[in-house]
Amino acid sequence: MTPCATCGNEYEKAFTVTQAGETLTFDSFQCAIHRMAPTCAACGCRVIGHGVDRGEKTYCCPHCAGE
Repeated sequence: MTPCATCGNEYEKAFTVTQAGETLTFDSFQCAIHRMAPTCAACGCRVIGHGVDRGEKTYCCPHCAGE
């Protein structure tokens, strides 16, 4: 078994995610989000949904993008 790229746990139902040519193994969606999801440029939360892009920055919502 390949260990989780975030926590190191070895889990028989692990899965892989490929982003920008890099493939990582995770034991849960929580670990995948923690490692791979962008961070809101205003409030710092992880952007799990579509988010809002303004130039080079990503925001979690229109409110943060307008700050």
